[in-house]
Amino acid sequence: MTTAAHKPTHLPHVHVNATAVTQATAARYVFALARLSLGWIFIWAFIDKMWGLGHETTSKQAWINGGSPTKGFLKMAAAGPFKSFYNSFAGAGWADWLFMTALAGIGIALILGIGMRIAATSAVVLLVMMWSAVLPPANNLFMDEHLIYALVIIGLALTTAGDTLGLGRRWSNTALVRRFPILK
Repeated sequence: MTTAAHKPTHLPHVHVNATAVTQATAARYVFALARLSLGWIFIWAFIDKMWGLGHETTSKQAWINGGSPTKGFLKMAAAGPFKSFYNSFAGAGWADWLFMTALAGIGIALILGIGMRIAATSAVVLLVMMWSAVLPPANNLFMDEHLIYALVIIGLALTTAGDTLGLGRRWSNTALVRRFPILK
C-alpha cells in the first residue's frame, strides 16, 4: 500500500501585538468621543440661538422670536483688522440662515459620523471666520479654541472617526457615497 506524501500547509506566522491593538481601539473611541463632543458644541449653539434657552441667548433674542443669531457677535464682539467686514453683514438674513444651517449641519454630521469630509470643510471655514472676527484672540497672540477645534475636526475626518460610535461605515457603503466619495 502506498500513501501519498502529505505536505503540511503552514500559514505564515502572524505576530499580533496586543498592546498596539488595545491602543488602536482606545484611540478610536477617544476620537469618537471627541467627534461627539464637538458635534454637541455645534448642536448646542444651534439650539440655544434658535430657541433662546438662556445660556448665551435669551428667549427674547432667539431666532424663532425674531432675533438675529449673527447680529450681536458680529456687531459688538468683532474686533481687529476684519471688524468692518464682519460688521457689514451683522444681522443680515442671508448670514443668519447660512450660520444656523452651518451650525446644525456640522453638528448633525459630527454626531452621526456621516458626511465628515463636507462637515470638516464647512467647520474649518466657519471656525476660521469666527477666529478672524476677534483678532487678536484674548488669551494668546494668535491661537484660540476655534483653530484647535478646526485642526481636531480635520483629524477626525482623516481618520474615519465617524465609523466608531457613528454611522460612518454604513454611510460609506451606500450607493450614493460610493458614487460621490466627497460625501464620505
